[in-house]
Amino acid sequence: MDNTKPLIELEPDDDGRIRRTGNVLTASTHIITVVVGAGVLALAWAMAQLGWIAGIGSIVTFSAISIFTYSLVADCYRYPDPVTGQRNYTYMQAVKAYLGGRMYVLCGLVQYTKLAGITVGYTITSSTSLVAIRKAICFHNTGKAASCKFSNNPFMIGFGILQIFLSQIPNFNELTWLSTAAAITSFGYVFIGSGLCLSVVLSGKGAATSITGTKLPVEDKLLKVFTAMGNIGLACTYATVIYDIMDTLKSHPAENKQMKRANVLGVTAMTILFLLCSGLGYAAFGDNTPGNILTGFTDPFWLVALGNGCIVMHMIGAYQVMGQPFFRIVEMGANMVWPDSDFINKEYSFMMGNVMVRFNLFRLVWRTIFVIFATVLAMVMPFFSEVLSLLGAIGFGPLVVFFPIQMHIAQKQIRKLSLRWYSLQFLSCLGFIISVTAVIGSIHGIIQDFHKTNLSMYKQ
Repeated sequence: MDNTKPLIELEPDDDGRIRRTGNVLTASTHIITVVVGAGVLALAWAMAQLGWIAGIGSIVTFSAISIFTYSLVADCYRYPDPVTGQRNYTYMQAVKAYLGGRMYVLCGLVQYTKLAGITVGYTITSSTSLVAIRKAICFHNTGKAASCKFSNNPFMIGFGILQIFLSQIPNFNELTWLSTAAAITSFGYVFIGSGLCLSVVLSGKGAATSITGTKLPVEDKLLKVFTAMGNIGLACTYATVIYDIMDTLKSHPAENKQMKRANVLGVTAMTILFLLCSGLGYAAFGDNTPGNILTGFTDPFWLVALGNGCIVMHMIGAYQVMGQPFFRIVEMGANMVWPDSDFINKEYSFMMGNVMVRFNLFRLVWRTIFVIFATVLAMVMPFFSEVLSLLGAIGFGPLVVFFPIQMHIAQKQIRKLSLRWYSLQFLSCLGFIISVTAVIGSIHGIIQDFHKTNLSMYKQ
């Protein structure tokens, strides 16, 4: 019997860790799973603001930029040589290796601010979907003429209470089951939303559309366009997990070569899905396209409820997937500052039936306070499109454009003031401009919503 293959698989990798077995196909699958999220449901609204030409052009342009810059990131997985160098296990570690400590701190601030903000966005998204389920059932039971409006706040509070319990899971490694369920349900609601829009278009009941999008005064139109750019930027971002994906790839062929192919396959599939979802949503609703396309439907009520239920399931898991790294960085910092504190470092355990439950007092207090704060913040500004745009604006320019380009310049030692240097810096400035304008548009939209909405009486 030939035992060669099992023995090879048991051999450690070049860094002493368990041998990696991932390939281009598995990496592509991971990319698609990460980018298919709640942000996709806001792309139809973004298309409505931009119109057919600018909308399609923006999605394709953002995707092309992503393919290029993520390929640069792939080359920086190892330092200093992209094939034989030492591995960087996280995005921040790569930034530190190539750009130094100051950029490392800046990258950390951007990355963890976005991760913390996403928990607010996910709370808003889940409550919006729960209200949509309640409305669909209400209209089904009482008729279309009924006044079916409900407050988001009870649903946000319930979601927050659930996240308080889930946040006590000690570390990311114990979240595999939750992450898997979230990934499966994300595809469910995207295809249900697209299918419902397609049925409206095929039935001939689609709304009027235009090549320039919604008709608004110039100032309002410009701000809506800025916000739409942020929505597209959020949907295209997976920079925070790209090295987690690369760290699953086998070493031969070289990881950077495999990841570049995976980026092309994953982003191409992502672009097709984005164009499908945004185009069908805009064709179905026209200028009245909602921020979340699933909230625009009430029939068939069971399918609408199922789609929104998939969103809620995804948000439950995604909240922890994004929140756990933020929790851990704070806890690691506290451990470094107070290494002898029992409150911060001591683990307690007890049996609950046949299950061993472990808890830590600092983790219990800190994570509970954070979830409560995120929930209250979501209740204060329950504005789906604007909040998602703000999160996209925070991440796209720095994480998808600026840091990859600066790392590439440092790695290849590109001569300053050369044509290539100018070209790369121009792209970096473009990413910065997109982020700044998206921040302006989303913050302006949030302020407008504050003035127009009585939050204590807010109902959908």
